[in-house]
Amino acid sequence: MKRIFTLIFCLLFLQVVKAASFSAAFAADFSSKNIHLLKIPYNYNPGDDRDTVILPIVNQPAPLTGEYNIFKKRLDSLKRDVPLDYNEYVQSYIEIYARNREEMGRVLGLTKYYFPIYEKAFKDAGIPDELKYLSIVESKLDPYAVSRVGATGPWQFMFTTARLYGLNMDDYVDDRRDPIQATYAAAAYLKDAYQEFGDWLLAIASYNCGKSNVEHAIDKAGAADFWSIRQYLPAETRGYVPAFIAVTYLMNCYAHHNIIPQACDYALKTDTVLVNKYVSLGDVAQVLNIDVRALAMLNPSYKRQIINGTAALPRRMVIPQVDKSKFGVLYDALNNSNLQVTAPVVMHAAYAEKKTDSHPLYHKVRRGETLSDIADLYGIEVQDLKAWNHLHGKKAIVGQKLKLRETADEPDQEATPKHSHNYITYIVKRGDTLSGIASKFDGASVEKIKSLNGLKKGQLQPGMTIKISKG
Repeated sequence: MKRIFTLIFCLLFLQVVKAASFSAAFAADFSSKNIHLLKIPYNYNPGDDRDTVILPIVNQPAPLTGEYNIFKKRLDSLKRDVPLDYNEYVQSYIEIYARNREEMGRVLGLTKYYFPIYEKAFKDAGIPDELKYLSIVESKLDPYAVSRVGATGPWQFMFTTARLYGLNMDDYVDDRRDPIQATYAAAAYLKDAYQEFGDWLLAIASYNCGKSNVEHAIDKAGAADFWSIRQYLPAETRGYVPAFIAVTYLMNCYAHHNIIPQACDYALKTDTVLVNKYVSLGDVAQVLNIDVRALAMLNPSYKRQIINGTAALPRRMVIPQVDKSKFGVLYDALNNSNLQVTAPVVMHAAYAEKKTDSHPLYHKVRRGETLSDIADLYGIEVQDLKAWNHLHGKKAIVGQKLKLRETADEPDQEATPKHSHNYITYIVKRGDTLSGIASKFDGASVEKIKSLNGLKKGQLQPGMTIKISKG
């Protein structure tokens, strides 16, 4: 008995020693490559609510040889318009995503529904098809994804940026969750960024941290490529571009990593119906004899599962492809007054109306007032109020002067742009971007400003005067 016990003890001891040796070798391997371990969010997105993992952060990448050459060859074979550089930053993300086989398999299934939408939008915008993989880094193709800072939808638009690119948010609709409209907005942003920087990796970086941060990094580095300016970018953006390259790799080379695409829960064949009344998705699902959850998945932008169409502004409803005989029933149902929902009283002016309303430009915060009180007073959104005044918290500081319109000058800069003929002049301030300036003036756009001022690459310098068309 004692001999058996001694034998078991020796075997356990050998296993412990072996495990310790493996851990030491693992640590030594990372140490030899100048890699540090840092606990950060899985997708490395700002404001992400996911659990954290131990992710290797490479400080001084060394050349990868041997078995790693196969990753470079595969990436080189995928490379088209967007550079797919390979290094240890990219490799670390490939390993992270590859370990999550089930989740990546689920995402691969969702691409069957979402990617045809993305590909059409990007083709229409004239930008590279492979940028569609960015949505996986942003949200894993989840239209209901919301970050801690309020970025929403498959492309994770913030409220103000969404408005700037034509998306609507109100009590009934959040277009940031609409895969079609949000993708066209994302394509427009990426196209603007590319026209400004002339580099797709920099355009991708700006999608994460904003164009001004990329411009500042370019100024500090004295270079205009991602890997040269990487150290001057915000921490999350340093990993964002490598994560995009890693996702692009895995979405094409998943079979090499034993990742199996899962079935897509969405209806892959659909029809589109324009609705000019307020109609419940539940009632439509009942008429079509389908699960309302399946219908809601195809129409994620409707916050209350009510389509708020009107004669002047019909709304799109996506339905699973049904037999043609059911279209007559559906048509009758949509025109049946019993299905019609009473339109609500609109408490806040539409975005287009806000631009020409008559409320003042600023509000001085009084004691006891909250941001919600001020927003309600002027019929604006709290998110807009926070964005226009660069506020991150929920409190309003007594005596603070708040902008009440996006186009208002900064409260401490009361100077009014000079008017001349069919344009006004604007003096560029530090941190300004073309898209940021365009958002301050009605009818302005990046293309119009560049054309009027002869700006080829969109580079701005503090102090320069530019012309902005009045209409």
